[in-house]
Amino acid sequence: MLSLPAAPRPFRSVLYVPATNERALAKAATLACDAVILDLEDAVVREWKGRARMIARSLLEIRHFGAKPVIVRVNGFAQDADNADLAEDLAVILPAVPYAVLFPKIRFAADAVRAVQAMAASLAPDAVRLWLMIETPQAVLDAAAIASLAAHEGARLEALVLGTNDLAKEMRLTPTPSRLALLHALSSVLLAGRAYGLTVLDGVFGDLSNAQGFESEALQGRGLGFDGKTLIHPGQIEPANRIFSASDAERSEALAIVQAFEAPANAGKAVLVVNGQMVERLHYEQALRILTSG
Repeated sequence: MLSLPAAPRPFRSVLYVPATNERALAKAATLACDAVILDLEDAVVREWKGRARMIARSLLEIRHFGAKPVIVRVNGFAQDADNADLAEDLAVILPAVPYAVLFPKIRFAADAVRAVQAMAASLAPDAVRLWLMIETPQAVLDAAAIASLAAHEGARLEALVLGTNDLAKEMRLTPTPSRLALLHALSSVLLAGRAYGLTVLDGVFGDLSNAQGFESEALQGRGLGFDGKTLIHPGQIEPANRIFSASDAERSEALAIVQAFEAPANAGKAVLVVNGQMVERLHYEQALRILTSG
């Protein structure tokens, strides 16, 4: 029997839900998404911010979503230095111990450091992870420095989340199905995340009437190396879970590689031939990752 490493937590499908949309919140608890992001930021109008915080706090306290990870997207650092919304978000949410807090509109590495400091100043429990949104050109250019915070002792940083709509706007792009003009930015953030062992999630797809377009973009995201995709509609969950999971053929190939390397007759060998293909230890490591993925 194979002895596989512990499976990493999957984030193939991460669904944004406005914290004031009671119908969507009730439904989200029954859905097959890997995680939920309770949104206190863009999806909530100014006059509803306080109510959104209290709803999110209540849902966290009663464990409304069961074992599903719940991330809370807080309001970001204000340009005018008035961070009252962010401070109130953290004060209300952190005692209920969400899985993670997602800070939007991180621009420079200094903003990421401020996020770390804000969590510490708000006495965030050790278990609460930090997620950061990369949605400006400055953040893409600073992605390596931002991701490097994960290398610090006791670091909370776990994930980078692409905000592709805001990024396209800031880059003055006309959206295209190929996302050709965004590919450099997407790959730059992914490389930075991988350099420091972070989860990296692709941005949302907004055309809810275009299921084929969503699948195409998700396939592109998986091909680029993303761990999963952020979503805005329940109908996007099934294709995201399917596309960001290993296929039966991939699992079969991975199993053959692992079995070959772990066979007593091949102990100590660095290179083998499996099903007519030359494979090395790096392929063995990749195969283990496939077998323990979602």
